[in-house]
This record gives sequence, structure tokens and C-alpha cells, in this order.
Amino acid sequence: MADNIVLIGFMGVGKGQVGRALAALTSLFVVDCDDLIESAMNMKVKKIFSVHGEESFRRQEKRTALWLEKNVTQTIISTGGGFISVPNLRKIGTVIYLHAEFDDIIARLHAHPNASKKIKKRPLLGDLEAARKLYNARRILYTEAADITVDVRDGTAEDIARIVADACNLRRG
Repeated sequence: MADNIVLIGFMGVGKGQVGRALAALTSLFVVDCDDLIESAMNMKVKKIFSVHGEESFRRQEKRTALWLEKNVTQTIISTGGGFISVPNLRKIGTVIYLHAEFDDIIARLHAHPNASKKIKKRPLLGDLEAARKLYNARRILYTEAADITVDVRDGTAEDIARIVADACNLRRG
């Protein structure tokens, strides 16, 4: 297994924020899978979904996962919510499931100062009932895939980063 830290969890749970806070705490690099896919396809995730469809995006996630497994070490990897479906997830690194209840995630997104932009960029949050069903289905997959589960409800990104660093025995930078 690579010595990466792979952050998984439902969209909007704060994987990107925690990844950046963990990078600041440990001096490790952080990469965001959605950013990698946007760069590779030269368009935003929302546009990829609307122009090419979700299936195309999922193929790109698998391609990204293979690249990460073969080329990336000692890095924090913030994934998209659906990245859980890549077959080589555990080969990429230690899998950390950032968990929060669906209603807590939605409330947190709505409370964000840039709420409309945060919600708009997540195409699968367009229909909240469908998103809730997706959350319930993925929650099982996240739990099964995780080496470590961290409840993010009551902590800042920095608090969660400290918990992850301690759980993974990461040296603080």
C-alpha cells in the first residue's frame, strides 16, 4: 500500500478543507481528485456531467485512481464523493472516511457564506431526495472501505486534521 492518505466521504462533508488543513499541519502535499479531472478534461465537474454525462466522469475517476496508485506517494488525496467506486482505492493509501449525517452536510453547505456556489457545483445535489438515497447507499461503501472513520460533525477542518494526523501517526510539519 502506498503511504498516501485518501480522504473519502459524501460530497460536501469537507474533504477538501480537511485535506488542506492536514497538509498545513504535516507539510505533506495535497491533491484533489476533482481538480485533477477538471484539468485533464479542461472543464468543471458540473460541465463534465452536463456535456459528457456521469458515466464519462466515473471513467475519468478510474483513470485518475490508476495514475495516483502508480505515481503518487506521501500525499494527502481528497476524493470526490463517488471515488469510492474505483477498484484500486485501497492500493492508493490509507483510507479515511470523513463521516457526517446527510442533514448535517446539507445544513453546513447552506450555512457557508458562499452556499449557492457550493451547492451549484455539485450536480448530484440538485434533487435532495435522490441525493439522500445516494448518501444512504454510499454510506455503507464508505464504512466498508475505510481503514479509519472520523466523525466530522463537531470539529473544524483543523480539529479533524489533527485527529487524522494522530490516527495515521503522521509527523507534524
